[in-house]
Amino acid sequence: MAVIVDLDPTGAETLRSALGAECQVLGTVDALRHYLEVNLSEDSVVMGPTVDLHTALAIAENMRITRPSLGVVLVRRRIDTSVLADALRAGVREVVEERDLAGLNAAVKRTREIARRLRELAPGGSLSDGRAEGGRLVTVFSAKGGCGKTTLATNLAFALADRGRREVCLVDLDLSFGDVAIALQLFPAHTIADAVPIGENLDAEGVRALLTPHSPGLSTLVAPVEPGTAASIPAELIGRLLEILKQEFAYVVVDTPPAFDDQVLAAFDQSDVLVNIATLDIPAIKNLKLTLETLDLLNFPRDRSLIVLNRADSKVGLSVGEVEKTLNARIVAQIPSSRDVPAATNRGVPIVQDMPRHPVSMSISRFADEHIVTATAAGVAAIPRQLRHDRRLFKRKAGRA
Repeated sequence: MAVIVDLDPTGAETLRSALGAECQVLGTVDALRHYLEVNLSEDSVVMGPTVDLHTALAIAENMRITRPSLGVVLVRRRIDTSVLADALRAGVREVVEERDLAGLNAAVKRTREIARRLRELAPGGSLSDGRAEGGRLVTVFSAKGGCGKTTLATNLAFALADRGRREVCLVDLDLSFGDVAIALQLFPAHTIADAVPIGENLDAEGVRALLTPHSPGLSTLVAPVEPGTAASIPAELIGRLLEILKQEFAYVVVDTPPAFDDQVLAAFDQSDVLVNIATLDIPAIKNLKLTLETLDLLNFPRDRSLIVLNRADSKVGLSVGEVEKTLNARIVAQIPSSRDVPAATNRGVPIVQDMPRHPVSMSISRFADEHIVTATAAGVAAIPRQLRHDRRLFKRKAGRA
């Protein structure tokens, strides 16, 4: 994705029309600096014609040193040899005339391709500015239905997006009965199923075309409308989709069905954090215990497999301490129960968005900050591929759940 900086809102929208509606538009250079501090996976910046030339060149020169993979595209009303020479010295990737919208589109594509190649060439598979390559993928899972996976996934994604401060994609991987679209009152033009005809030719541009925007910073990739479509979506394609999304977004949040199917296991392969959600009832705790045992057998790092207790204040005869003792694991977050949660869902808005000071909203936002964002800032590495699973073992354990 590209970020556009222009002091003129009308001019900025004209530039966005050439690059796609998903582009982030900022009205000040200060907003750009803040945006780049948070969105570490951004690879291209378009400086509109209203941005002061010396300021634009100073930013380009700084990015050339601190973030070599980030390309600056300069848009000017008039281009002369002096502008070209100054841009070249500052490390500007491309200079485009304001009216040349087709040229701008091509310039951004070239800039993104250069960024991709720089990432591939960086030592140790990391970006040349020392950051971990790509974003982080958070999978929300429970082997039992009705625990609140979709509610947590949608609200967690909105909390991570932080009203546009970060770029987040929410993926509905319940391919038969996914509820993300209806929970957010989305009317998608495309779903995951539309990736099937593209197959091996799927790239970042193709994935972007499948997304449905929700709110500033938050995009969604929704499940197919027809339940029977799920059988035609191979796990390999899901893996490829998630791999691309991790390169395009700071965070990818995956909502899952209550099953260890091949598509869910493909998400596990890509996961940096696995959020296991449960409620205070025996069937949910039993299934979670079996899930944790399976993850242990697979050497999945326990510190990357987090437990969240939903409706934690329910008076049902089980205490949090008893659950932790049964699981032999710590519950890192407790989300209270509230009638306001289904009410917000019925209105088609995450409660974190609708009522940010609500106890449920604050518990989810706190979990996002403490266990997702903070871990990212600390530079926690991705799960090593050698620890990733034998799928037959997963299926065998799931059959006992």
